[in-house]
Amino acid sequence: MLTVHHLNNSRSQRILWLLEELGLEYEIKRYERDPKTMLAPASLREVHPLGKSPVITDGTLTIAESGAIVEYLVEHYGGGRLLPAPGTQERLRYTYWLHYAEGSAMPPLLLKLVFDQIEKGSMPFFMRPIAKAITGRVKTSFIEPQIAQHLDYMEAELAKSTWFAGNEFTAADIQMSFPLEAAAARAGLNANRPKLMAFLKRIHTRPTYQQALERGGAYDFVQLA
Repeated sequence: MLTVHHLNNSRSQRILWLLEELGLEYEIKRYERDPKTMLAPASLREVHPLGKSPVITDGTLTIAESGAIVEYLVEHYGGGRLLPAPGTQERLRYTYWLHYAEGSAMPPLLLKLVFDQIEKGSMPFFMRPIAKAITGRVKTSFIEPQIAQHLDYMEAELAKSTWFAGNEFTAADIQMSFPLEAAAARAGLNANRPKLMAFLKRIHTRPTYQQALERGGAYDFVQLA
């Protein structure tokens, strides 16, 4: 039996969605973030040494990292679903977006989260103006332009096809959901980029997506219309 070690408000939500898309049976073992630090509990390190989510177990196998989990599930249980044919342009695009999601799209979003937390965090009153000036300068000069560049790039790419790999929905779209939801929640993605917002609307109305939300529980990155 497949088991998803599921952390609330995390990337593991898209693994639940993938499993629903594939129609597979699975179990969920739940973990809650520390309300102060927002970090995963130490108990996740009993599953994988890094203590990060998502992690899945399949028999004696333990697999971490979103992209690796997606590839494993699609290749072992997909039966050709959610995966373009080998040797096609769509397959190349699929592989690209599968890795782009974490390798390129997420780093500036994570930096923004970190610098936002620094800006809001507790500190001696005399340090606050300095910290605010430094974090503000980094965000406006580097982080926010990087996010805007990536959002513009993704918007232009979705003008070429309905989905990221082509005109058919694939697991790459599932992988891309988290950075776009994170950008919509906290990094300025809005109606000014209609292709990306239409993508989010399409995925949020999929029955399998909603089934995954029901099973996964609290997920603050999305507001269903």
